[in-house]
Amino acid sequence: MLPESFVNRMKEMLGEEYEAFSEALKEERHQALRINPLKAEPEDFARTGPFSLTPVPWAKTGFYYDKAQQPGKHPLHEAGVYYIQEPSAMAPAQFLQARPGERVLDLCAAPGGKSTQIAAQMKGGGLLVCNEIHPARAKILSENIERMGIRNAVVTNETPERLAERFSGFFDRILVDAPCSGEGMFRKNEEACGEWSLENVEMCAERQDTILDSAQQMLRSGGLLVYSTCTFAPQENEGSINRFLDRFPDFTLVNVDMSEGFAAGRQDWVPGGREELARTMRLWPHKIRGEGHFLAVLKKEGSVSETERMPVRRDGIKGLSVKEYADYLEFENQYLKIRQEGIFIAFGDQLYLAPQGMPPLKGLKVLRPGLHLGTRKKNRFEPSHALALALKPEEVCFSCDLPSDSREIYGYLNGETFREDVGVYRGEGGKGWHLITADGYSVGWGKLAGGIMKNHYPKGLRKNGAAEAVCSIRQMYEIRHGTDREISACARRRDFLSEYV
Repeated sequence: MLPESFVNRMKEMLGEEYEAFSEALKEERHQALRINPLKAEPEDFARTGPFSLTPVPWAKTGFYYDKAQQPGKHPLHEAGVYYIQEPSAMAPAQFLQARPGERVLDLCAAPGGKSTQIAAQMKGGGLLVCNEIHPARAKILSENIERMGIRNAVVTNETPERLAERFSGFFDRILVDAPCSGEGMFRKNEEACGEWSLENVEMCAERQDTILDSAQQMLRSGGLLVYSTCTFAPQENEGSINRFLDRFPDFTLVNVDMSEGFAAGRQDWVPGGREELARTMRLWPHKIRGEGHFLAVLKKEGSVSETERMPVRRDGIKGLSVKEYADYLEFENQYLKIRQEGIFIAFGDQLYLAPQGMPPLKGLKVLRPGLHLGTRKKNRFEPSHALALALKPEEVCFSCDLPSDSREIYGYLNGETFREDVGVYRGEGGKGWHLITADGYSVGWGKLAGGIMKNHYPKGLRKNGAAEAVCSIRQMYEIRHGTDREISACARRRDFLSEYV
C-alpha cells in the first residue's frame, strides 16, 4: 500500500493525472536489457539472438523482453553480452554521451548499469572512474564491470568528498545518479513503501546537495554533468537542481531533445523555482514503459582546447618495468594475437593494466585499478577471468566454442571438464590455454591437457553451491529444454529453480 503522505503529495502534484499514475503502479513492471556493444552488435543480436526483443525508444542499445524468457539465467548473461536494466534507468547515461578518449566519472555507480553503458559509449578509450561509497555494493559494481569485458575502468570505494580532494577539475563528464528516497521503486519493491517517509525525503535532498557540491568541483571548465534520481519528489529533483544553480551560477541547464513520453520539469513544484527547470526531464510510469526517472543535463561555464583536455600528467601512476611482467609477455606471445596497451601495475602477485592517463591512486580505496590480467606465479603466468571476458575469439590463438543451449556450456558454468572432441575449435596448437566461448562470446578459460579441457571458470561464479544438493546445472538444462523426469525430480525446490532457470 502506498504511504498516505506520498499519495496526498502526488495528488496535489498531478491533479487529474493522478488516477492514471496510480493505475500504472498497479500494472506489471516492464522488463528490459541493454545489449553490450563491446561484445555484440545490438541490432544484429536483437534480430538473431535467443530472445524476442523490442526497442526502448530512449536508449540505442536498450530492448524490452518477455519476462518468461529469463535472460538473466542464460549463459550469454554470464558472457556479458547484455545487462539486465530497468528501462527508464537507461536514460541518464544516454544523455551523458561519453566519448572515446575522455575522462568520465560515475560518482554513485553501483550496481553498474549506468557505468557499463558509459563504458560502451567510450569504446575502450579514455578513463572511466566508477565509484560507490558502500563496500558491498562496490564489490557488485566491480563484478559487473568485469562481466561486461570493460578494459578502461577503475573502481573506487570512496566518499565524494575524498574523490574531490584528488580529482579537482579532472573529468570531462560526470554522472550523478544520486541516492534518493526511491519512490520509483514502489512498483517492483513493496519494501520501499515501508521505508519511505517525508523525513527520509528531506535527508536525501540534503545528501544530494553535498554530493553535487563534490561533483562540480571535479568537473573541468566546459564539462557536462548529468544528475538523475529514481524518485518523484520535487525536493530531490527540480529542488536539488534549483538549489545547485543558486550555489553555482557558472552552471546552466542544457536544452536537449526529449524522447516521446518524456515530460518537462516543473518550476512551480519548488519554492523560487526558475524557468530553466523546464529543461529538466521527468519520466512518468503512466507515460512511458518504465518505472520513472528524473534527470537534468548541466554544463559548466568555459571551455578547454583539445590538447588541454587530455594532457599527459607528469604525476601519473608509475608502471612496472618490462622485467617485472615478463611472464605475462610470454603468455601474451604464446596465446594472444593482440598487444595490450596501458600501464602495467601490480597489487601483490596480481597484475593489472591501468588505463592511460590514470593519476596516482595511493591513499584511495581501489577495488579494480583497471583490467585484471592475472596472477604472477613462479616462472609462469595464470590469466584472469576478467581478461577472458575482455577478449574476443579473434584476439586469441586458441578457442573452443560451445552452443549456448548445450549441456556442455551449462556443465562448464558448473565447473565441469569436458573432452577434447566437444566443441568447435579455432586455432591449432593442442595443449594450453583456450578461450571458452558460448555462441562465439567469451565466458572464461579452459586448459587443454591429455585430451581433456580443464575448467578454469572461477569457483565463486559457478552455479553449483546450493545447487549440488538440489539438482545439477545439467538438470537445469533439462528443465529449460523440457523433460518431465527432471522437472519432477526438482519440483520440491521450485523456489530455488526460479532463481536459476
